[in-house]
Amino acid sequence: MQTSNNIHIQTLPVMESFYTLQGEGFHQGRAAYFIRLGGCDVGCFWCDVKDSWDAAKHPQQTIATIVAEAATMPGRLAVITGGEPLMHQLDLLTSALQAQGFETNIETSGSHPISGSWNWICLSPKKFKTPLPKILPLANELKVVIYNKTDFNWAESYAGKVSPNCKLYLQPEWDKRQEITPLIIEYIKQHPQWEISIQMHKYIDVP
Repeated sequence: MQTSNNIHIQTLPVMESFYTLQGEGFHQGRAAYFIRLGGCDVGCFWCDVKDSWDAAKHPQQTIATIVAEAATMPGRLAVITGGEPLMHQLDLLTSALQAQGFETNIETSGSHPISGSWNWICLSPKKFKTPLPKILPLANELKVVIYNKTDFNWAESYAGKVSPNCKLYLQPEWDKRQEITPLIIEYIKQHPQWEISIQMHKYIDVP
């Protein structure tokens, strides 16, 4: 059993935390408190948060502080992201958030062992460091970033490994959205088990 003292001791490197709307995937449009943890060893060259990669660049915060700040907001959806959040042990963070009434969602490449208690796991696999097999059946949402035409076959390879109830999303890489979005639209029309994720937050200019 976790004790309140533990959350005052364990720290995590927090790059940023902010209250906004979830812009991607199944929970798009919902008010959400984002906790972006530092540290990533996946190395996507098109990553839009490369500043998150070096965990040492970001201040350590106690779980008590992280959760207290989140609890000041009216929404009760917490999204843990990165970087690669599963580089850190997240059991205490998620239990403390859930004790404050939060749903806990994670966005992960799945390249590190799972920790934490999750209401929703968004798996976004990357070619640079592939997911561990154990996380595949746990995913509630598979979100594949499409950078070029060959990524469609790669996405299908993961669609065959997740559970039958997992939601499937294709998301255009932002800098190539003009070229890739029409391809995704046509692909989904032919493969309607997929849906599109369009990074709504970037269109409406919120974090």
